[in-house]
Amino acid sequence: MTVTAYTLAVVLDLFILFIGARFLLRPRPAAAGYGVPAKADGDPAYLSVKGLRDLTYGVLGLALLVFAGARAEAWFMLAVVIVPLGDTLVVLRHGGTRAVAFGIHFATAVTVLISAALLFAV
Repeated sequence: MTVTAYTLAVVLDLFILFIGARFLLRPRPAAAGYGVPAKADGDPAYLSVKGLRDLTYGVLGLALLVFAGARAEAWFMLAVVIVPLGDTLVVLRHGGTRAVAFGIHFATAVTVLISAALLFAV
């Protein structure tokens, strides 16, 4: 179970790091993948904010896992589950599809909770 717990945590941290980098480097395609395409005349600063937020969460998650251990990472996962749950609501409120809201964002929240539970168990 320890290998599974650590592997899932690392994969989630790397995945959110990748998403953050994508929002910083290719913001419009990243926004479309998020479920709410960016408006052509919109302010791209908000896409950069999302990228920076996600990049930071990925780095912080990895740092906690390496330097503080599984229990700290588990608490971190419990705290940041708010983000994919909030993203679910953002997609639903701003014209995204239910499939993306629940199939990507809500499913991510469930996976993060599973990761937290596994980390607490090791």
